[in-house]
Amino acid sequence: MIKNVVLFLFIAFSTVNVASAQRVAIVDIARLLENMPEYTTAQKQLDDLSATWRAEINAEMDKIKGLYNKYQAELPLLNDDMKRKREDEITAKEKDVRELQKTRFGADGNLFAKREELVKPIQDKVYKAIDDYAKERGYDLILDKSSAAGVLFVSDAIDKTADIAKKIK
Repeated sequence: MIKNVVLFLFIAFSTVNVASAQRVAIVDIARLLENMPEYTTAQKQLDDLSATWRAEINAEMDKIKGLYNKYQAELPLLNDDMKRKREDEITAKEKDVRELQKTRFGADGNLFAKREELVKPIQDKVYKAIDDYAKERGYDLILDKSSAAGVLFVSDAIDKTADIAKKIK
């Protein structure tokens, strides 16, 4: 009799857990973004800007190499005061280039700011579409497939990327 009661309670609680299961979906945000023309355009602008700034930095580095080579060639002819002056000049130029690199590519640099300006509105559009979709369809949790390091398997049945893509357009 007690076994039957325990079995009944186990089945009853198991049914309650199944009934209250969360609705989960997967979305591949990277794929959504890659298929948006405005994102592709923004990425191209960022790549072009980055290439321009890299070329600017490389040109400055070449100037420093030229100064250093000239210094090495003239070294036997320079007195101590002139050596120190040239070394200080080269060191100052190197410092300027490091600052330029930091300004252009650092954590709070120009590239980061430009990325925020160009890409964030597009990402916000995608996140809003996902949020609206989740609320309309009653999803409790939507995971990003493209950044899900802990997700080892995803069934195609819960991948809602195509539905979100329709909502964005």
